[in-house]
Amino acid sequence: MTHAEGAGGAPRTDGPLPRLVATDLDGTLLGADGRVSDRTRAVLLELDARGVPVVFVTGRPIRWMEDLWADVGGHGLAVCSNGGIVYDVAARAVRTARPVPGAVLLEVADRLRAAVPGTVLALETTEGLACEPAWAPRPSGARDARDAEPLVAPFPELAERSDGPAPCVKLLARHPTRTPEVYWGEVEEAVGDLVTVTWSSTGALVEMSAAGVTKASTLALLCDELGVAPAEVVAFGDMPNDIPLLSWAGTSYAMADAHPALVAVAGHRAGPHDADGVAAALAAVFGLAGWPAAEDPDEEEGAR
Repeated sequence: MTHAEGAGGAPRTDGPLPRLVATDLDGTLLGADGRVSDRTRAVLLELDARGVPVVFVTGRPIRWMEDLWADVGGHGLAVCSNGGIVYDVAARAVRTARPVPGAVLLEVADRLRAAVPGTVLALETTEGLACEPAWAPRPSGARDARDAEPLVAPFPELAERSDGPAPCVKLLARHPTRTPEVYWGEVEEAVGDLVTVTWSSTGALVEMSAAGVTKASTLALLCDELGVAPAEVVAFGDMPNDIPLLSWAGTSYAMADAHPALVAVAGHRAGPHDADGVAAALAAVFGLAGWPAAEDPDEEEGAR
């Protein structure tokens, strides 16, 4: 494991600079308040001015992104829903969707009901959240202010609708008593041959995309269009759903407080997400003058 470019944050001198930045959001680019800090915003806009695209690569649905588009200059492209969508920021439109077919949704539901009784399901579609009646309300009784009222219907009806104009780009499974990593493993064993299974939540909420669809596979398609090679991408993340992304990118950073599974595959470590860790690492990588050195998380926390 190599630390953030020079624990003192010295600029890279070992080859060409990256041509594209790919960054996760929650626990990575965003602070604890869920926002982009002024310092991080300045770094992103400086890279934009230099012609280096910054692509948000997130598990978030589109409706949770509206407040963040200005931080990438109000234009460009984003990968949302763990690779299920490529979004055109300027047009405010879905550019590409990689949906889960309705028949697959039904088979996944049947297998999960049998393997892990008590599982409840919801769909992230290109038009919003759809869920079976047992999903809503959340266990806390709260609804995220960014969510409109979901479409609520029996799961077979939701699966059938998914083959229409608002396809499912991410299937969500939740369990009231399982621990997150145990549940992730159970879901993977039950349906991993049908869909791509991952996890980015602090609770027992598992995310499933169409087979072969990950943040990395969708970003790879986008980079092919842009003529950018994997070796020319620098990527940042913090949770297991970022493992394919960091494994694919030529330069990869796990955040200081990243999940151990991600730390194991990352080439470098960035500082804490709540202390502008991405901004500090990018300043070091691109040699941005006037920025403090990137922190070395291992100096403070010990190697992990």
